[in-house]
Amino acid sequence: MKRNEEFDLLIRGGTIIDGTRSPRFDADLGVRDGKIAAIGDLSEATAARTIDATGRIVAPGFIDSHTHDDKAVLSNPDMICKVSQGVTTVITGNCGISLAPLRHDIELPMPLGLVEPDDPPRAMAFGRFSEYLKALCDRPSSVNVAALVGHTTLRVMTMDELGRAATAEEIGAMQRLLDEALNAGAIGISTGAAYPPAAMAPKAEIIEVCRPLTGSGGIYVTHMRNEAEDSVAALEESFEIGRELDVPVVISHHKLLREANFGRSAQTLPLIRAAMKCQCVALDCYPYDASSAMLYADEPRLNGRVLIATSIPHPEQAGKYLADVAAEWGVSRVEAARRLQPAGAVYFSMDEADVQSILAFDETMIGSDGLPAGKHPHPRLWGTFPRILGRYSRDLGLFPLETAVWKMSGLTARTFGIENRGILAVGKQADVVIFDAQTVRDRATYDEPAQTADGIEVVIVNGTLTWDGGAHTGARCGRLVTRATDRRSRTASVDAW
Repeated sequence: MKRNEEFDLLIRGGTIIDGTRSPRFDADLGVRDGKIAAIGDLSEATAARTIDATGRIVAPGFIDSHTHDDKAVLSNPDMICKVSQGVTTVITGNCGISLAPLRHDIELPMPLGLVEPDDPPRAMAFGRFSEYLKALCDRPSSVNVAALVGHTTLRVMTMDELGRAATAEEIGAMQRLLDEALNAGAIGISTGAAYPPAAMAPKAEIIEVCRPLTGSGGIYVTHMRNEAEDSVAALEESFEIGRELDVPVVISHHKLLREANFGRSAQTLPLIRAAMKCQCVALDCYPYDASSAMLYADEPRLNGRVLIATSIPHPEQAGKYLADVAAEWGVSRVEAARRLQPAGAVYFSMDEADVQSILAFDETMIGSDGLPAGKHPHPRLWGTFPRILGRYSRDLGLFPLETAVWKMSGLTARTFGIENRGILAVGKQADVVIFDAQTVRDRATYDEPAQTADGIEVVIVNGTLTWDGGAHTGARCGRLVTRATDRRSRTASVDAW
């Protein structure tokens, strides 16, 4: 039935992929007051602005399930690295590191320093999580933000020595900080026991610190303790923490590091599938066979190619390989790594076959895990989502386009309890991306990572045109996203997902 209505924005002639994995269909889409007001034949409707989407895909704005954009959304609010990919919502505070709560006078250990890398240090420190969320509301960026609080950040705030387990008093202090964050609007907590500041936190500490999650509707997100030889044990630990707290678990950027572990996704994915049958477990992945993290200075972690992404004492070395820096300085790679610190690096230590297996796993969400620091980041910061659409869905046929979109929108919204986003349906917030399925591709490379994608033509955030024809419109209409209210009273039953 034709509808004669008036809209703020009208998208005509596109093919809709709605974020539910349902088959695509041709329809118009009308936006009013920031929300989707109609989907169907709107040929007789009028609008303040009309977009011709003939021959294009109209999809929900993508939700980046794993980011470190805590500071970037405030210091670089246009968020071109994300909007240009079709991303309209970011999940911040991952891997145990968040921008809040922190004090100005605390020295930040790596990798926490990657969140606040600029001089002077702690230019944006927020003593309470509520202060950080208020800043997001007062100074909106071009993307919506759903924020996790980091366990490592809580340790830094409450402990005088990180190389040990927390005392009962320190655990109590962390619990109070977590409770404040959850009440303020944090969607959950993340941990990063793989990194030095939290490596000595035993499972018992993590469980006790996270007690406020139980019954709150919050989620437990983990960069698990080991992603190499001991990955199975790390998975089991993560599942046990979720069961003990009765909360959903997200395994961040699932991967198998180092050549000795290539092919082991054939072992880890069935374990994850089995856990999903008795508790709420989710996972995400990025579409690259190189990881990125703080630069380590121990030989086992430096095997293979290591590309310097950032270095505070030697910024001129960013974009160079560690082996070349070591040769230039006439020192070992370990010594060169020491001299470069604090620093970030890209590690070429994953198997493409594992990456594809994890991406193809039905419930794997897509998260960039990009570090928006320095001039030479991992290309995943700029290329993750178009790479899924172009290389992995269209070119390799790893999954249909409907599945690709679902992994980047509806699935992620469901997992994190994000209401009114991730799906194109009447009444939902108008977060929309329009792209050319035939030409979409990532252009970001390891040599030139800060490259916008091809084929992402229009991005709409909360009903406002934000990216159009390869350029940012200047709009900053992102909002703070909190967890769905109906999650506060429900337990982590399998039926809930």
